[in-house]
Amino acid sequence: MIKKENITGIVLAGGKSSRMGKDKSLLLLKNKPLISYSIDALLPVTNEIIIVSDYEKHEALGYKRTKDEIPDFGPVSGIYSGLKASTTPYNLILSCDIPLVQTKILQTLLNEIENDFEIIMIESEKKAMPLIALYSKKCEDKFYQAIQNKQHRLMHVVSECKTKRIALSEEEKILTSNVNTPYELELVKNYLSLS
Repeated sequence: MIKKENITGIVLAGGKSSRMGKDKSLLLLKNKPLISYSIDALLPVTNEIIIVSDYEKHEALGYKRTKDEIPDFGPVSGIYSGLKASTTPYNLILSCDIPLVQTKILQTLLNEIENDFEIIMIESEKKAMPLIALYSKKCEDKFYQAIQNKQHRLMHVVSECKTKRIALSEEEKILTSNVNTPYELELVKNYLSLS
């Protein structure tokens, strides 16, 4: 069993939120910012939380913030920045817009740790989810090289690493829903009010 001291939680919150029209990470859902749901899922299984963001307002959440090394480069730079700031061998990386995510999903990833895998990620409906994933610190160099090569596509960089996918059950799929638009935010609000 991997020790909590060896795991950092990294939340990516540097996106433009263009489809939402405003910064979605701090949108309130049940009086709680969206980003806090990702943080709350990470806290029981991680030693430290790092928020990758260029926005000083995220410091009000009370966790370490690191700037995106290469602004406007997307999640490839966000993941690289988080891994660079981390001091642990394992890193759970989440986007800031998955408010239904639960610690049990992250524990599933941790249960699959094997030395020869660099990335263990969730798969939902046969679709890989590299922003709900466990990354080895060893991936940092590959992400750095991708940035040097101006490779913006996250799945291309992920494919350069030794990866493993963990498929979710039918009931768990809803827990990976991300919120990109006002409509999707309403869907999640409705789900939470019914659950």
